[in-house]
Amino acid sequence: MTQQGALRVVSWNVNGLRACARKGFGRWLARSGADVVGLQEVRALPEELAPALRAPRGWHAEFAPAERRGYSGVALYARRKPDAVQRGVGSARFDVEGRLLVARFGRLAVANAYFPKGSGRLRDNSRVPFKLAFYRAVFARAQQLRRGGFRVLVIGDFNTAHREIDLARPRENRDTSGFLPEERAEVDRWLAAGWVDVFRAFEAGGGHYTWWSQRRGVRARNIGWRIDYVLASPAAMRFARAAFHQPGVRGSDHCPVGVELDPAVVE
Repeated sequence: MTQQGALRVVSWNVNGLRACARKGFGRWLARSGADVVGLQEVRALPEELAPALRAPRGWHAEFAPAERRGYSGVALYARRKPDAVQRGVGSARFDVEGRLLVARFGRLAVANAYFPKGSGRLRDNSRVPFKLAFYRAVFARAQQLRRGGFRVLVIGDFNTAHREIDLARPRENRDTSGFLPEERAEVDRWLAAGWVDVFRAFEAGGGHYTWWSQRRGVRARNIGWRIDYVLASPAAMRFARAAFHQPGVRGSDHCPVGVELDPAVVE
């Protein structure tokens, strides 16, 4: 339940926004109680989207699509028009894939990121170096925002389960991208620099996941991974009231995650 007067920020990898729309995305958005919604894996150019997705009534919409059609891409809907929007990290090899969109609302900066998978087309770990380089690029951008005096949230699909508690079967996945030591070390880098995993600040227990394989019965048995996060800078964390997952929301192989903040975070 949304706390009265809270500013609600939600992140969701929709695994194709047009497909998610056919499964009830519009109804979810209308009932979400959100003030800011960051989407990952949009997989469409804005002009390919129906008007209700390209410009939902009552929302300001921003997009950072991939150049390759039907691939990657992030979007952000906000009840309040952002004061400024920046797309990408400033490196073409990442930015052609549409993986970062930063919106500023007063002193609050929301960085919506879709971190790459480390697995390649041959189901190997060939993209891990690219993934780690993107982690470092987003980290540098987020740190820059912090130094600029902003209260920063980094939301999105990080494609990494940080600790054993964050996936149902850690032993079986030690050599799988998404749980490799070098990937987990990149999340460690954020926490060592003072960033807070907001969900874990409110919930220390296990069994909380945000992505499930689409194989039959996996989600029903809750055999999942927690790979979607809200990370808060220390200045933003001071305004955090609650964090949540919404595993009951369908429409994607991920579920929405989010945070509720004191509205004074923007002041």
